[in-house]
Amino acid sequence: MAHRKARERDMLDSVYSMLALVFILVACVELCDAATVVDVYRLIQYDISGVPFGSRLASLNHHAGSLHFSPGADLSRTVVMIPVRELNISFVTEYVSRKHPLGGMLFLLPEIFRLENGGGGKDVREKEVVKNVLLELEKLLVHAKLPYPVYFAFENDEIDAVLDDVKKNDATGQPATATTGGYKLVIPIAEPKKVASPTITNIQGWLQGLKADGDANQLPTIAIVASYDTFGAAPALSVGSDSNGSGVVALLEVARLFSLLYSNPKTRGRYNILFGLTSGGPYNYNGTHKWLRSFDQRLRESIDYAICLNSVGSWNNELWIHVSKPPENAYIKQIFEGFTNVAEELGFKVGLKHKKINISNPRVAWEHEQFSRLRVTAATLSELSAAPELLESTGGLLDSRHFVDETSFIRSVQLVAESLAELADHTDEVIMQHEVLDGMFTFYDSTKASLNIYQVASVTFDLLLLLVLGSYLIVLFSFLVITTRGLDDLISLFRRPPSRKVEVSQEKLANDNYECVMV
Repeated sequence: MAHRKARERDMLDSVYSMLALVFILVACVELCDAATVVDVYRLIQYDISGVPFGSRLASLNHHAGSLHFSPGADLSRTVVMIPVRELNISFVTEYVSRKHPLGGMLFLLPEIFRLENGGGGKDVREKEVVKNVLLELEKLLVHAKLPYPVYFAFENDEIDAVLDDVKKNDATGQPATATTGGYKLVIPIAEPKKVASPTITNIQGWLQGLKADGDANQLPTIAIVASYDTFGAAPALSVGSDSNGSGVVALLEVARLFSLLYSNPKTRGRYNILFGLTSGGPYNYNGTHKWLRSFDQRLRESIDYAICLNSVGSWNNELWIHVSKPPENAYIKQIFEGFTNVAEELGFKVGLKHKKINISNPRVAWEHEQFSRLRVTAATLSELSAAPELLESTGGLLDSRHFVDETSFIRSVQLVAESLAELADHTDEVIMQHEVLDGMFTFYDSTKASLNIYQVASVTFDLLLLLVLGSYLIVLFSFLVITTRGLDDLISLFRRPPSRKVEVSQEKLANDNYECVMV
């Protein structure tokens, strides 16, 4: 009896092992057919005074869909793949404004927007086609709160092939689901965390002017300043080539030219020149504020005026000088007249825009306003004729080197350098200042990830595969049992074992019969 039970346990163990093998094989179906892996860039996530904006989730595990979905389709577990060149902005506006449920969005940027892409004549025309749509899209996404993941990726052959298959399935009314199969988009990433105390760095350079013999007075100072931080829909793609990379490069080139002049006492000017690369530009020029506050009063009072460079790399025939002090101010007149004269010689115009600042308003539209708040005369040179709104024109998706005009940039450098040359430059000292970004902004990490695209089979296929494998293993197991142990052993596996009560009754009956025989 004990030997028989042991054999039955061994057979049952074999059955359980085979069933486990079946389930493992079925579970591996989805994992063995990866279509492609691509780099993706997450929509920015940030808070302003505790109010959330941007994409609030990072991880992704849903089926792929396209804009060809059926009307009224449930997209709550679907990631919509949207090529920007085919973008219907009304769809995005409707889903964002009405807060329709979505599994996520994946925007596909044209390959020409990659930094390493050199561009060409055809590329320029193509960029102009998508430029306005992309500007509107970025403005919409940055100022919305989206309770699902939103990513950007660049088009390539692999992802285009996936999108074509998804479009075909959607067009035939068979979108990807757990029942029908299709493509699944997976981003296995931890949920984003707050960036604690973001650090901002200001860089300061100094060119010492030449005093006349016997002159005991402190030399006046001219400051040339540019802010270098960016803000855009996808932080990992926000390079800010024009805003404000052009201003930074212009400052560095002017510093190089005047360093050559100041290295020779015969060409050294009667002015000190202060160069500042400041951080936190999109965030009310927070870095500029901290930089100016770090000056001692004597240095601050020695500044005759400051020229701030902002977006000077993509313009046609006119630049603008923005000021806070009245145009009648002596230094403002000196700045404007000097720039206007040089601009006329170079064949373009410089206009003047005057805008008063409200000291009680924390919003700082231009960098020169931080100087004006401390009673230092300053102006901003820019291709923009009006101040941008908060977090706009600060280095978004379109602000790459493909949209910076080399000729415009060269003329901007000539304008600043030649205008200062009449006043004045060897850098005696470079100082780096590290500060903590303060104010109302909170940022989150997880700005870049890898997207895994799997081609998954339908549930029907999985069930069919399970049935086939199960049938095969049952036949194989039956054959092995019959050939090694006999048909009776196989049949005994499917017999219901007697209950304990029956066994006890049989044992009691046997005992009673034995007692009767003894009597």
